[in-house]
Amino acid sequence: MKPSRVAKPVTPTRPKAAWRMALGGRAFREGHTAEWIAAAWLMAKGYRILGFRLKTPAAEIDILAQRGGVLAVVEVKRRATVEAAEGALQARQLDRLRLAGSKVLRQRPGLKGLRLRIDTVTLAPGHFPRHRRDL
Repeated sequence: MKPSRVAKPVTPTRPKAAWRMALGGRAFREGHTAEWIAAAWLMAKGYRILGFRLKTPAAEIDILAQRGGVLAVVEVKRRATVEAAEGALQARQLDRLRLAGSKVLRQRPGLKGLRLRIDTVTLAPGHFPRHRRDL
């Protein structure tokens, strides 16, 4: 006779409070809006947008853009102040973006020969987007 399996007790999870869900939804929408603004800014500067929110094992690439012989992995940061936005990119995240960009370069034969570069576009209310190249 087989031993019967006993189901593990399920711990009920508490639903998130409505205010917390609303904040999360707002942050999600604002993040997507910031990426679209950054993409428009880059296109105005002559970049061709190749992709949005590309997921790789190393990191998620907000915007993948090309201009001439350069493939730019662009991280978009939106904060309350320009200084906070510029300081939001940590060294560890920068390393992960480099890994993600090199993986994309290896996987896509059409991008062969392009030089990889890590850029940021920072946004803050009341200011134009700021594009920093080659971090």
